[in-house]
Amino acid sequence: MSKDQIDRFREAARELECDESEERFDEAIRKIAKQKPPEDDGKDEKEEPAE
Repeated sequence: MSKDQIDRFREAARELECDESEERFDEAIRKIAKQKPPEDDGKDEKEEPAE
């Protein structure tokens, strides 16, 4: 990489707020993964209601 290209890469990384911190990565993952999966009510979705 030329000096200009590496400088452009670093500037783009700063603008995108890229970070190699493991703590910040874990924090971001917790935000994404904090939703609980839907509860299983025991019903099979493929079954049609009886008439």
